[in-house]
Amino acid sequence: MSGYDIERYLNVRSAYGASFGPDGERLSFLMNTTGTSQVWTLEEPRDWPEQRTFYDERVTFASWSPERPELIFGMDEGGNERAQLFRLDAETGEIENATAMPEAKHRWGGWSHDGERFAFTSNRRDESVFDVYVQGRDERGDEAQLVYEGDGWLSLSGWSPDDSRLLVSQAYSNFDQDLYVLDLEADDPDLEHLTPHEGDVRYQSASWAPDGEGVYLVTDEGDTDTLYLAYLDLEGGGGERELETVADGDGWNVGGIALDDETGRFVYSRNVEGYTDLTVGELDPDEPTEFETFSEPDLPGGISGGVSFDPDAERFALSTSGDTVNTNVFVVDVETGDAEQWTSAPTAGIPPETFTDSELVSVESFDGLEVPGFLSLPDDREAEQTPVIVDIHGGPESQRRPSFSSVKQYFLDRGYAYFEPNVRGSSGYGSDYASLDDVEKRMDSVADIEACVEWLQDHPAIDPDRIAAKGGSYGGFMVLAALTEYPDLWAAGVDTVGIANFVTFLENTGDWRRELREAEYGSLAEDREFLEEISPINNVENIEAPLFVLHGENDPRVPVGEAEQIAEKAAEQGVPVRKLLFEDEGHGFSKLENRIEAYSAIADFLDEHV
Repeated sequence: MSGYDIERYLNVRSAYGASFGPDGERLSFLMNTTGTSQVWTLEEPRDWPEQRTFYDERVTFASWSPERPELIFGMDEGGNERAQLFRLDAETGEIENATAMPEAKHRWGGWSHDGERFAFTSNRRDESVFDVYVQGRDERGDEAQLVYEGDGWLSLSGWSPDDSRLLVSQAYSNFDQDLYVLDLEADDPDLEHLTPHEGDVRYQSASWAPDGEGVYLVTDEGDTDTLYLAYLDLEGGGGERELETVADGDGWNVGGIALDDETGRFVYSRNVEGYTDLTVGELDPDEPTEFETFSEPDLPGGISGGVSFDPDAERFALSTSGDTVNTNVFVVDVETGDAEQWTSAPTAGIPPETFTDSELVSVESFDGLEVPGFLSLPDDREAEQTPVIVDIHGGPESQRRPSFSSVKQYFLDRGYAYFEPNVRGSSGYGSDYASLDDVEKRMDSVADIEACVEWLQDHPAIDPDRIAAKGGSYGGFMVLAALTEYPDLWAAGVDTVGIANFVTFLENTGDWRRELREAEYGSLAEDREFLEEISPINNVENIEAPLFVLHGENDPRVPVGEAEQIAEKAAEQGVPVRKLLFEDEGHGFSKLENRIEAYSAIADFLDEHV
């Protein structure tokens, strides 16, 4: 044990979200040195960076103008997710709120190529739907032009190369989307439907082809279980359009593509057992499905993403992370694949060699399904004496990957083992696997947790009587469900911003996301009885293990009432319960002082009960 406290571990920094400036000489990125993520810039690798924003609230993204020394960044207030867009003049340091509509959400859609305009979607008109807006770079928020009224969850995938059109995505669920083109030069702009389909089909990570006559995207359309990289010819028209395969994932998902629409240079990723595999190349200008492969960069840590090309597409920046590698920005040479670290996010004085790797394992569940997971064991463990934390991801359409976690490294240093399962319903393993927990099959994923615990109990390093459940958001529901369904397995449970009652959750979640969530969990109109049956609040009498509930009072996704009702009902049953609420947080904890308070309390709770 190194003996560092949780505050030291939470001060391990991350640098990510890189964007090249218009001259290619300057790189912006986000880093949480001050306790919340702010905008920083630097001009040379490992140079001393310059802090550009100074807020108590977290900045969520930053994007340089393609023509001027200015950038747009996003920030909400107190975790309410009503992000506003701000314009920062990189020469003077002046910042102005470009949207100034604090009651609405704003979803960034990108700069036009001439840097004169930017686009976004927002629910200003109706909280439950997102409309498309275009705004001049020097206009005020109330001067933004409403160019299309939406009827659902719309987001933007960028401007066409000639800035005459926008690529629009509509999401019905995490596994069902549509793509459209919006002609901004039409007298009455309307959406042109690109992807008519039946059933659930994913159309994601869409990018304009360099000639503007097609779109590259990842999809699972057709007879396939995983996502592949495809090209859609827009000139075919209507129902004649066909997707052409550019590259398949070889049994794994193609995670996305970043494409420079001037040169045709690109980076696409595959998610191979949770690790990132990158391919860098250049499209053939005459054959849109053909390309030349330049390199397959090998970056430290094994998890990479967030690609941003420089103006000439000779380099690209991205962030990389791993179990033992805290997140930093690297710049990669397109043709050679050589990577150079640009940022130096510190490890708070903790020697990186003390960080612990995870092992990819597989657990057979009740029906023979193989459930993957990552197991980390402390270095100084004694056989049969190690307590273990089973940390369950949210989503549920998400995936635990071996990226850096200061919280995990802290508990490993304290002598805990750490197990991170990807139960059925997780993304990253194909559409069939992700659908195995839909609606009436919801509790099968909880049974996967039981199988994982039984596997851990048989592990020679694990103490079978000291197993704790921990999870956030949907993972918080999984903790509560595991405690109610299999109460004798657990020494303790930690539920962060979790769902206790699916009915009250769906009734009170943000109007803008209810339809998306009902597509996964079931609807109030048709599945209310089932939702009540599986809600942990209605089985709370089964809980035996001590319970810790944490939540942000501004949470727009899982309202704080979920925490309050489960804490109250469990306490009434005689369960030892602790509750911790944060008045200036939302769906998770973004401020350093709150994270320190929360995880210090979690550490004390687990030390006491596990």
